[in-house]
Amino acid sequence: MIGMKLSIIIPVYNERHTLLKLIERVRKVNIDKEIIIVDDCSTDGTTEIYPDLEDMVDKIVFHEKNMGKGAAIRTGIQYVTGDVTIIQDADLEYDPEEYHTLIRPIQDGNADVVYGSRFLGGNAHRVLFFWHMVGNRFLTLLSNMFTNLTLTDMETCYKMFRTDIIKQITIEQNRFGFEPEITAKLAKIKGIRFFEVGISYNGRGYEDGKKIGYKDGFNAIWCILKYASRRPKDTGKRTLCLLKDFSAYTQLIFSKFEGHIGSKVLEVGSGIGNNLPYFNDPNRTIILSDCREDYLEMLENTTAKEENISTHMIDLEKPLPDCCEQLNGIDTIICFNVLEHVKNDSAALSTVHDLLSENGILLLLVPAHQALFCRIDKELEHHRRYVRKQLENALIDHGFEIIQTSYFNSLGAIGWFIFGKIFRSSSVSPLCVRLQSKTLCFSKLLDCLRLPFGLSICCIAKKKRTL
Repeated sequence: MIGMKLSIIIPVYNERHTLLKLIERVRKVNIDKEIIIVDDCSTDGTTEIYPDLEDMVDKIVFHEKNMGKGAAIRTGIQYVTGDVTIIQDADLEYDPEEYHTLIRPIQDGNADVVYGSRFLGGNAHRVLFFWHMVGNRFLTLLSNMFTNLTLTDMETCYKMFRTDIIKQITIEQNRFGFEPEITAKLAKIKGIRFFEVGISYNGRGYEDGKKIGYKDGFNAIWCILKYASRRPKDTGKRTLCLLKDFSAYTQLIFSKFEGHIGSKVLEVGSGIGNNLPYFNDPNRTIILSDCREDYLEMLENTTAKEENISTHMIDLEKPLPDCCEQLNGIDTIICFNVLEHVKNDSAALSTVHDLLSENGILLLLVPAHQALFCRIDKELEHHRRYVRKQLENALIDHGFEIIQTSYFNSLGAIGWFIFGKIFRSSSVSPLCVRLQSKTLCFSKLLDCLRLPFGLSICCIAKKKRTL
């Protein structure tokens, strides 16, 4: 497909009779692709085939011990470079020519994940075991009950994903528990669009080398219950997604910095891009940055058509590249809710100072009051909260001139104390966001009183000298 590269991960374990023929079929598919084989410590002579495959595939990776399909997929994902990724079993049960059918909803911009269903459409199917069909139907039904999806074939091998999405997920299951695990974790990502397409299926029996058994069925049930009930570990990302639609709050933050955003802007710690709409201007050169590859890939996908926006990997805890023309002449740095995540915030401020051009402006937002530090901060991986005078002194020590500082969102500080310190909440909940949205007008009025506390500190500082 034009403009879209497909990465094909092929987990292999004892497939010497089918692997070569499978690779030949994959290569015949008229699509821009890369082929990645992960051999899961085969013992049947499969490894003897690999010298003949070296010029036919892009990567062959070997496991030193047999770990299972899920582990092989986890390894393969590390090497993919395509826009879209699909899992391909090394047997001949699934027809690679159907990549075209699977990729179409993603290429058309309608889907992020596509499952190939063996139970949809009128494509040819080999007739095999009744109880396998019953088991698949049952597991799919149970999975749907917990994920609120309407899949017809959760256990299908043919799962195709946008690569930036699959790279966000940590695969824990080593064997066939991968199927319910990945389905449950994808279903928890806000805004993910699932599609299903009908595919053909030439199933094989145990005499042909089929490996899944009844124990895997019981493990699948356990995985469905386990991952459906587990909250995502990535608390920071979940919070960003929760706040994405709270536009009035972000707009209120940017109102504190109005008139101080220049023509070449670097945002440090852009996350999933929540702030971009509030400073994006076609007349500005904008660089979005983060230290997480999954965030950068999301930002690249969402801003690909905007010529004034580029992305860059910046980790404030690591040295900057020696040469990067893209980062020259920056007159404004936006750094919202980032400094508290850095262990050595002094080194981070030095890096920010170096990135700014002379007389450049730093727009800073950090959480306020160490006394408010609670379990929510720990889950968000905060190292600290700040006091206004402490922050001002740190900025002055690193060569900045303070233009303005103020506490922000006094009402939010009260809410943080109630939910975080009294009720000992572990995350920012939808209820907290709803309460804040309902009381935002009152919060704005309260901030006009310039009370000596708030949920955050807003700071505007100018680069005064070169250190």
